[in-house]
Amino acid sequence: MSGSFPAHLEELMTGLRQLPGIGRRAAERVALALLRKDAGELRRLGELIASLPEKVTPCPQCAGLAEENGLCAVCKDPSRDDSLLCVVENVSQQLAVESGGSFRGRYLILGGRISPLDGEDGSGLNFRLLEEQLKKGKVKEVILALSSDVEGRATAAYLADVLRSFPVRISRPASGLPAGANLSYADGATIAAAFAGRVDMERDGGGNE
Repeated sequence: MSGSFPAHLEELMTGLRQLPGIGRRAAERVALALLRKDAGELRRLGELIASLPEKVTPCPQCAGLAEENGLCAVCKDPSRDDSLLCVVENVSQQLAVESGGSFRGRYLILGGRISPLDGEDGSGLNFRLLEEQLKKGKVKEVILALSSDVEGRATAAYLADVLRSFPVRISRPASGLPAGANLSYADGATIAAAFAGRVDMERDGGGNE
């Protein structure tokens, strides 16, 4: 029971609870499991965690995950279709789209979404990076693969307005994704079908429903 552990272990559990999906019980189990590891394993694990900010950095082209200030695996891949750009909120959504196995274009990770109630006005999002991609003139279609909840729809509507100043098709994944759902949790087959049947946002009024 929490409170009966040594102070150092309690502090570790408190730190673990700051991670998503880790509650009190899970933090206790992880901390006790770590305690059973030998010193060498723990030291190596600690080094890996401590070096994350230097070893894993945002890709300068898409804001995805890259190694030490280089390009990410997708941006380095010459076989990807430069004419298709998929805009997602975060890396988890990018991985979800990749799990569908059918999308072979490029990505732009926004780094969040517009959410006035949470104080997120979009000022910290990667809109400048998106415009830089579009100004290269290679992109012919932008797919707004954002979550279908209120914040995701608001962000998609804002982006659709911005994108209309560029000569690109603006589309979104077709219906089939659960209403109000986070794209990160959709299965690969559902995502693949939604991308295959994507629709123009101009035609359906610019919504994301």
